Amino acid sequence: MTQIQLAPAFFVRLSFVLVLALALALATFALVPAAQAAGQHAGGHGNPSSIGEPGRSHQVSRTVTIEMSDTMRYVPTRVDVKKGETIRFVVKNLGQLKHELVLGSAKDLKDHAQLMKKLPDMEHDEPNMVVVAPGKTGEVTWKFNKAGEVNFACLQPGHFEAGMKGFVKVSGAAATGVDHPRH
Repeated sequence: MTQIQLAPAFFVRLSFVLVLALALALATFALVPAAQAAGQHAGGHGNPSSIGEPGRSHQVSRTVTIEMSDTMRYVPTRVDVKKGETIRFVVKNLGQLKHELVLGSAKDLKDHAQLMKKLPDMEHDEPNMVVVAPGKTGEVTWKFNKAGEVNFACLQPGHFEAGMKGFVKVSGAAATGVDHPRH
């Protein structure tokens, strides 16, 4: 009877390969939730219907330009609209840092700013927001269907806390026709 002897080096290599495969499998399971959270996501910004609804380009009442800068401020910080108006926000990033404009309730914006601190690489793709690279321009078209106040903020880590906030004052008077006041 012939016995086959395997060299100890074979077992060392086999053990190394098995340990490496196990480590890769565990790392994959550990990273999937973080990768999903840091990637594009939906639904993480409260209830957008409580602040209005995505606007349609053919229903735009007027265009409002908002400038963002590295002073962590918006210009203007207040926009007045009438209930029922659809506004096209043209958002210009005049700074050297990435900024964004996110429409939401004060609570939702504050909560999401905290989440952004934990997941700074999180990407956004929702109708109530726009992320704008330095020197670029983006747009958000939104219909304001409830009277009250709708907040906006930059949720890039540290920007909200530095005061990069503003608000839209929605008057109870319904919009009539197309209105073109300047802001």
